[in-house]
Amino acid sequence: MSEPTVVVLPDPAAVASEAAERIADALAGAVAERGRADWATTGGSTPVPIYRLLATSPLRERVPWQQVHLWWGDDRFVPSSDVLSNAALAREHLIGPTRMPASNVHPVPTDASIGAGETPDACAGRYEEALRSSGIGVAGGWPAFDLAVVGIGPDGHLLSVFPGSSAFDRPEWVIGIPAPTHVQPHVARVTLNPRILDAARTLLVVVHGASKAAVLAEIFVEDRDERRRPAQVARRAGATWILDAAAADRLPAGVGR
Repeated sequence: MSEPTVVVLPDPAAVASEAAERIADALAGAVAERGRADWATTGGSTPVPIYRLLATSPLRERVPWQQVHLWWGDDRFVPSSDVLSNAALAREHLIGPTRMPASNVHPVPTDASIGAGETPDACAGRYEEALRSSGIGVAGGWPAFDLAVVGIGPDGHLLSVFPGSSAFDRPEWVIGIPAPTHVQPHVARVTLNPRILDAARTLLVVVHGASKAAVLAEIFVEDRDERRRPAQVARRAGATWILDAAAADRLPAGVGR
């Protein structure tokens, strides 16, 4: 199977800069080609320095933000005001400074679902309906994001697809996930189906820090077992992994060297 491009840079600042440049290029290119760009972003703290770079010159002026539609690859099933919500940091560091239209921002509808007393699966259904009615392109039966950005969890998960997840057997575009017991935070999730990453036109994996070295080494072993190592879904031709030297320290010989 073909491998992704692996870019190893000195430190997290260089990783953020490289990722921001590639994101700006992907978004601007999609808008130039089809008049809009659909971006599935990631959660946690990893994207914050990337958002800050995108929201300041010169990258802010490079991207036609009025035509960018922002989605989330996953989120915790908590109110949007909760500190665990993935949407809050994007609002502060990207959406506000770039003045993205509110109609182009598509957070997981946790507030509506929680207010209605619904389950994570019902919330997932709401999000899938929003995707299907948005005008996003479809490839192979999956929504074709112009750009998907993901990080990697300490157990090798990506999105909210954990080792052994039933998500691999589900046909829905969006799936409710029970609260994991082996990683924090222990709250239920809503996630895009991992197969959606196969259809993404540009797929970036952004990882830094020595704490990720062991799991990255495990992901790049010869044996492929996506159910055991979900991040291997993103180990595909056309994807780009952007790592700092500390995260890449234990990669097998020949990977990113």
